[in-house]
Amino acid sequence: MAFKSGFVSILGKPNVGKSSLVNAIIGEKVSITSPKPQTTRNKILGIHNTPNYQMVFVDTPGVQNTKTALGEYMSKASTSGGEGSDAIVILLDATSVNDTDYNLIKKYQNAKVPVYVVVNKIDLSSFEKLYPVLDKLNKFDFVKKFFTISALKKQNLDILLEDLENCLPEGEPLYPTDTYTDRPIKFIAAEIIREKALLYLQQEIPHGIAVEITKFDEAEDSTKIEADIICESERHKKIIIGAGGSMLKKIGMSARVEISNALDSNTSVKLFVKVKPNWRDSKYLLSDLGYNDKDL
Repeated sequence: MAFKSGFVSILGKPNVGKSSLVNAIIGEKVSITSPKPQTTRNKILGIHNTPNYQMVFVDTPGVQNTKTALGEYMSKASTSGGEGSDAIVILLDATSVNDTDYNLIKKYQNAKVPVYVVVNKIDLSSFEKLYPVLDKLNKFDFVKKFFTISALKKQNLDILLEDLENCLPEGEPLYPTDTYTDRPIKFIAAEIIREKALLYLQQEIPHGIAVEITKFDEAEDSTKIEADIICESERHKKIIIGAGGSMLKKIGMSARVEISNALDSNTSVKLFVKVKPNWRDSKYLLSDLGYNDKDL
């Protein structure tokens, strides 16, 4: 059997579980997850290696309205995610399918590659609730196949992968077979820190933070990391630091554990907080923070 390799784009609204799906398939932390929408900001590749094929998943930011330069970058990252793929997966949340989903599906009715519609989070729904949704979805006759899955429970992922494999062209691996993402470990470390900040800060600072790694020293059995959490106001800075530095310490300790596991080494994480007003509207600052649309 000839080896196959190719790209599969995963598109959908914010918070439908795109990153969770990629992480579940790859078996590694490729993209951060959070109950908050707009958690994923970059276009990130997750590389699934098997003896017979290499399937490269393109995890994109959720489709959204653009109000800031960061929003424009994320919108471009989302749109470009479908380009050059061998298959497109449009992911829906079983608990909140609406006209935005249906309109997104319609956008790909003339796609030159197979389009799959995958309903995620079926563990949070029921057949009675899903039946009207599936009935409406079946009217999109250009869609190659429909699947219902749970990324969290890893339910039906095997049959989805089996079908997607058929879309891949024959060819050599596109990336080294011992890698699971195209992103460097510094990027992943920064994203883990941002994930923990989003987790603990909850609704207090929804999207106005970024993380910049300022020091990343790897030794044989240890790694020293220093990073700045970027926010937009002094008020936000006080919330991130917390009383007596408690919140910042909590974020750092939680990030350190996960980064240590990812690197398989002892890791120290030292965090600082910097205020950069309106950083989400500064293309210069966005580029410095890794959001450069020329890289898309």
